[in-house]
Amino acid sequence: MAKTIISQARGHGSSTYRVRSKIFKYRIQYPRNLSGNGKVIKLISSGAHYAPIAKVQHSEGVFYIPAFNHMYQEQELKFETDEVKDGNILRLKNIPVKTKIYNIESRPNDGGRFIRTGGTSGIITRIVGNEVYVLLPSKKEKAFNPECRATIGTISGHGRKEKPFVKAGRKFHLMRTKSKLWPRTSAIKVNAIDHPFGSGRGKVPKSKIAKRNAPPGAKVGHIRPRRTGRKKK
Repeated sequence: MAKTIISQARGHGSSTYRVRSKIFKYRIQYPRNLSGNGKVIKLISSGAHYAPIAKVQHSEGVFYIPAFNHMYQEQELKFETDEVKDGNILRLKNIPVKTKIYNIESRPNDGGRFIRTGGTSGIITRIVGNEVYVLLPSKKEKAFNPECRATIGTISGHGRKEKPFVKAGRKFHLMRTKSKLWPRTSAIKVNAIDHPFGSGRGKVPKSKIAKRNAPPGAKVGHIRPRRTGRKKK
């Protein structure tokens, strides 16, 4: 009797292989109108994010941003000011060169799009005309509109990947919160009924090119490769 293989089940999109929506209840973005002062109400550990989340109170409500290093509760933050201090949210045109920043807007007032991973930050390298250049964590330089907003400082959570899991159970629960497939078994090590590459025979299978419109389960092997085979000198 036929059996649904793992890649088919994942492609079906059931709740087993889908991230739980409730872990995305914190939406990280700046409010459209932001000025004056704010206060850090609470630091939150979110299952959907690798860095702690800060809940910030301001005159028109609350919003969430990635916490920076050494942030603490009840800390005062300033918005649209000339004071360059960790946690303050400023326009790029008001931030001096060589300042570390994160959560940069792609376009003015879009809420923040760039540099939001734990332990990362960008550096303003130069200001040329109507463009502010920022060195991203990928070591690439990108130009931004000077009216875009950013937060001063470095996101907390540095060294997260250096901490060992020690037990398989901890790794299991982390991957479960993000709905990742773990542990991941090599295709050739499973049974023939579970994967097209499975079984104990033919341990060195020929390369297979999946059709462009192949359904989940049949779409295994090389997915739209540019070329295959041994490279001739």
